[in-house]
Amino acid sequence: MDNWENLSFLSAKELRELQNRKLHYFVNRRLYPFSPYYQKLFLRHKINPRSVRTVKDLEAIPFTKKEDLFPARNNSQSFLDFILKPDEALIRRHWPKSKLLYLALLKALKGKEHIKQHLEKEYRPIFLTATTGTANQPVSFLYTAFDIENLRVSGYRLLEVFGTLPDDRAVNLFPYAPHLAFWQTVFAGLAHNRFLLSTGGGKVLGTQGNIEAIAKVRPNMLIGVPSYIYHIVRSAGESGKDFSFVKKIILGASAVPSGFKEKLSGLLKGMGAKDVYVMGTYGFTEAKCAWGECPTQMQVSSGYHTYPDKEIFEVIDPETGEVKKEGEGGELVYTSIDARGSCVFRYRTGDLVKGGITYEPCPYCKRTVPRVSSEISRASDIRNLTLSKVKGTLVNFSLFGEILEGEPGVEEWQVELKKKDNDPYEVDELYIYLSIRNDANPQAIREALKNKIHSATEVTPNDIAVLSRKEMLERVEMEVSNKVKRFVDRRP
Repeated sequence: MDNWENLSFLSAKELRELQNRKLHYFVNRRLYPFSPYYQKLFLRHKINPRSVRTVKDLEAIPFTKKEDLFPARNNSQSFLDFILKPDEALIRRHWPKSKLLYLALLKALKGKEHIKQHLEKEYRPIFLTATTGTANQPVSFLYTAFDIENLRVSGYRLLEVFGTLPDDRAVNLFPYAPHLAFWQTVFAGLAHNRFLLSTGGGKVLGTQGNIEAIAKVRPNMLIGVPSYIYHIVRSAGESGKDFSFVKKIILGASAVPSGFKEKLSGLLKGMGAKDVYVMGTYGFTEAKCAWGECPTQMQVSSGYHTYPDKEIFEVIDPETGEVKKEGEGGELVYTSIDARGSCVFRYRTGDLVKGGITYEPCPYCKRTVPRVSSEISRASDIRNLTLSKVKGTLVNFSLFGEILEGEPGVEEWQVELKKKDNDPYEVDELYIYLSIRNDANPQAIREALKNKIHSATEVTPNDIAVLSRKEMLERVEMEVSNKVKRFVDRRP
């Protein structure tokens, strides 16, 4: 299926040489010739594509930002400029003589129609996933058959990193939608020849339907969004279900702090499961794949194991754009070196990573591929709150998620921002809503959370309200939304 076994144990020098070769070839034979957006970018900045020979040379290329993918004022289809679009003239102008001779020979032997079908299979878009809609502007990313095969490859590698066994079975609880997480999981099961039931999540089967499906299949792995997996496990436990067959939990689409892993594994332990591994994944629509942690103890993370033959990651200073050194934090930048369809290059993800990237062998699985630290938060999570009339305060809301997810007595939660008296010129107010375990002390949890939140963010919530579980499930839209509503900004 793949060269992952050899690739993932190459030396750092061998991996960097591989990336340099693939980068130079991709820029000169795929990206610059066939991408309308990047050809214009290179010409506008007078960049010779032949000068891009090493990873270091990327620093001369301007960044692509999320806003560049949004529909332009005079062109609602501007996202199509990121699709690789070869034609006969471009191929003749940019491909090497050896490649042209091969095509000529193929044409002589099998005819012009065969050449056309060969190129269409590699470059014709046939599949789509989309972002969930930053600033209410979802962006579509298109896949060719070549990209679909890459999705299978990344899925195969994910299950290898997770340490799956030949007889493992899995249930995919991601919501059925044109989103990367669901389809990456589907293709992982197909690529690895593993039994995988995709239920479509809460909107399709509902909580009880999913629990019954899990009880019937008895999977070794549960895969899904952290909040929904927790909801399913907790509900199943309360109805007396036996989940002793669960060995691995794979979580995606949001951050997975160690406190949450411990809380979830504790629930499963009470349902008969032993030695459960809880692992996170990281992915984004623009990359058309996901990366995973390998099995470790709950308190530590191996980081996300990347695919150096498919992409290049950099970490930059989000203010200056300067490339950071190994292990230094900053904003993740992604460059594809093996995509077709929609393709981004030096793409600023908007994800801030504490601890950056390491090129040292993984201390747990011994793989040598670059690993991205799992301490990732969204730059958009850092918001300016007007808590007084004197000045604004920058607050990282991802810290709220870490604290609330890790608090043992908290089951469901939501953070809400408002304006005092609903007056747009007044100060901001911050409210937290919770549901808690039946055996938990509401006042003790309130006090503990106030202290932890103030210590981490220097902000004290205006109020922490404890609601019933039913109210909280409705509030976060657990069963009706593709994305659980954890942070709600009601400010004008």
